[in-house]
Amino acid sequence: MQALALCHAFGLDHLQLVDRPDPQPLPHQVVVRVRAASLNYRDLLMVTGAYNPRQPLPLVPLSDGAGEIVAVGSAVRDLAVGDRVIGHFCQAWRDGVQPADAARHALGGPLDGALQQLWCLDAAGVARFPDHLDFVQAATLPCAALTAWTALFEHGNLRPGQTVLVQGTGGVSVFATQLARLAGATVFATSGSDAKLDRMRALGAAHTLNYRATPEWGKAVADLGGADHVVEVGGAGTLGQSLRAVKVGGHIALIGVLAGGKGEVNLMPALMNSVRIEGVFVGSHAAMARMLRAIAAGKLVPVVDRARPWRDAAQALRSMQAGEHFGKIALEFDA
Repeated sequence: MQALALCHAFGLDHLQLVDRPDPQPLPHQVVVRVRAASLNYRDLLMVTGAYNPRQPLPLVPLSDGAGEIVAVGSAVRDLAVGDRVIGHFCQAWRDGVQPADAARHALGGPLDGALQQLWCLDAAGVARFPDHLDFVQAATLPCAALTAWTALFEHGNLRPGQTVLVQGTGGVSVFATQLARLAGATVFATSGSDAKLDRMRALGAAHTLNYRATPEWGKAVADLGGADHVVEVGGAGTLGQSLRAVKVGGHIALIGVLAGGKGEVNLMPALMNSVRIEGVFVGSHAAMARMLRAIAAGKLVPVVDRARPWRDAAQALRSMQAGEHFGKIALEFDA
C-alpha cells in the first residue's frame, strides 16, 4: 500500500509518497481501506512542524479519515468486513474526563493518520457513521464536528432558545452553526467576507457581522442580547471581543488559536460576569456516539468546500493556509 509521509523533515514540500507493507491486524484491531480524509488546522501545524517540533518522524499526517473495514482481528466481535467507519481522533479516550495522556493517543501525530491507503486501528477506536452520509462527508466528522459538539453539548449543555456565537467559516464554526440550529438555538456569526456571511445566513445564522467593518463585534453582539455560548477559535487575538459578547454567566469554549495563542487579555469581564472559559480537546468516544446519533436523527449533511485527490494533500493544505475555504476541505482516495 501507499502513504504520504513526513520521512525526514517537516514542511509541505517534504510530504513524500512511500510504499509500505499492507498492515495485518492484531487480535483487537481492524484494517480500514481509507476512502476519504479531511483537513484540520492542526494538520497544517503538524506538517509544518509548528504544532510539535519534537514530533518523531516518519509520520503519516491527518487526523480525520473514513473508509470501509477490510480485515478484522481474531478478538473483534462487534465490527465486520464491509462496515463503513471513521476513526476516533483520541484513540484512548473512551468516556468521562479527558485522560492526562490524551495527546499521546491522537491520530495524525503522534500516531499515524489517514494519509494512507490501509489504516490499522484499534477496534475500539473506530465508529460506524450514519447511512445518509458518503465517505467524503463522514471524513469531516471526527475532529471538527466532534469539537463543536463537545463545546456546545458536552461542556456547554446547550438548550433550545439559547444563543451561540461562532467565529469565521471554518469546519468547527460551520458545524457549530448546523448543530446549534438543529438544537433550536439562535446563531451569531462573524467573518471578514460578506459572501461567506451570506452562506452562513443560508445555513441558519440569524445575525452576521463582518469583523472588518465592525471591529468591535463583541459589543455589537452584546447589543443584540449577547451570547450564551461562544465557540472561540481565534484564541488570544479574539478572546477580548468574545468576553464582551458573552452574557453574564455565559460559556466560552476555547478551541483554536487562529488569531494567536499568546497575548494580553483583560480577564476582569470573566471575573465580574461569572463567565466560564473551558478548553476543548475534541472529545471522547462516548461523546462521538451521541453526536452521530444526533446527526443521523437530524439528517445533518456536512459542508464540504471541495474534495481533491489524496495525493494532492500538500496543495490542499496550502488552500487551507490561504483561508479561502468555507466549511471543510476533503481528500478522496482511489476506489
